[in-house]
Amino acid sequence: MSGDSRRVPEREGRGEVREKGSRFFGFASPAASPEDAEALVARLRREYHDATHVAFAWQLGRGVGESTKASDDGEPSGTAGRPIAAAIASSGLADVVVAVVRYFGGTKLGTGGLARAYREAADLALGDCGAVTVYDTVTIVTRPTHARVGVVRRLIDPPNVRLAAERFEPDPVLELEVRRSLVETVLAKLSDERVSYQVSPD
Repeated sequence: MSGDSRRVPEREGRGEVREKGSRFFGFASPAASPEDAEALVARLRREYHDATHVAFAWQLGRGVGESTKASDDGEPSGTAGRPIAAAIASSGLADVVVAVVRYFGGTKLGTGGLARAYREAADLALGDCGAVTVYDTVTIVTRPTHARVGVVRRLIDPPNVRLAAERFEPDPVLELEVRRSLVETVLAKLSDERVSYQVSPD
């Protein structure tokens, strides 16, 4: 993925693993913030209130705003949260939370067995959630004359440049959503064509 795009879950995915009587239910879901991720974990703890453990990990954002977290939820250190986080890393997805609900089946699995089961349940859930590409964008508000509306329209090239809004006040105002990596190119074209514009703050 380029610096202004990332792959995110398309929907909630699920997966199930059974190992020596224990059952591991994996859930992978889109999450835009730590609050979203925590809400999924809280929901699962309510729905599976009789479960032995609800371990989880998340990967949100990229770069400066990146947020990661992993929890073993009482399992031996490194046997649950870390394997789930490793599954997320291997998937290449961002803005995702994965939780694995475990019901103990009476037979201890050992640290290696636990880590494998948690990783497999996470992998299955991630494989089931699908993926879509999203882009970091910047909004450019253009104010062309009526004669130059066509100039702005010719810049529209989804998903790189998308028309977000168009109105007349009574003069034309076209709002463009532009991939961050292409902003300078679009601004240069607008300047060359003498189209007035304003870059909206992030």
